[in-house]
Amino acid sequence: MHAWLDWLSALPTVWLYAAITLAAFAENVFPPLPADTVVALGAFVAARGHGSMIGAWSATMCGNLAGAMCMFLLGRRVGISFLTSRFPTVFPAATASSVAERFQKGSVVAIAVSRFLPAVRALVPPVAGAMGVGAVRAATAMTVASGVWYGVVCWLAFRAGENADALLARIAAQQRIVGGIAVAVLAIVLAIWYARRSTRRRSHPHTGERP
Repeated sequence: MHAWLDWLSALPTVWLYAAITLAAFAENVFPPLPADTVVALGAFVAARGHGSMIGAWSATMCGNLAGAMCMFLLGRRVGISFLTSRFPTVFPAATASSVAERFQKGSVVAIAVSRFLPAVRALVPPVAGAMGVGAVRAATAMTVASGVWYGVVCWLAFRAGENADALLARIAAQQRIVGGIAVAVLAIVLAIWYARRSTRRRSHPHTGERP
C-alpha cells in the first residue's frame, strides 16, 4: 500500500488523474487489480495536493465506465451461447433464453445492484452484454452504481486527514456494509421472482407456460 502511495504522490496532478482513470478501467478487465485502493489513495493524494474531489471522481468514472462498456461489448460479441458452452452449470442451455429474457426486463436494477458486489461486479458487464441487455440501459445502471460507490470513496479520501491506513480500513468496512445490503436486495428480488413464478404455475398448470 505504501509503495502505491509513494508512487502516486510523486505524480503531477494530471498524471495522477490519468493513473486513477487507468486503474478504474483495468479493474473491469483484470478484476484482481486493487482498483478501489488505487482510487482511494489517488484521491487521498489529490486532496493534499492541487487536485479536487470532482476531478478524482470524474477521472474514476471515465475509466470505470470505459472499461465496463468494453467488457459489455465483448460479452455482446461472444453471446449467450458462449456462456452456456463454457459455464453449463451456471448457465444451462435449457434455461438460458428464459434467464436472458428476465435479465433484460429487470436489467437496470439487476446490473446496478450487482455492481455493488466486489466479488462479482467485474462479471456484470460481459454477462449483460452476452444476454442482450441494451447498451444504454447497461451504461445507465453501471454509471449510477459506480457513481455512488466511487463518490463515497472520494468523499472519504478528501476527509481522511493524514492517515491513509485508516482511510483504506474505512473503505473496506464500507465495502462489507454495501456488499451485505446488495446481497440482501438481490435475495429479496429473487424471492419475489420465485414466488411470482410459483403463483403463475399454480394458476396455469396445463398451459405449458414457460416460467
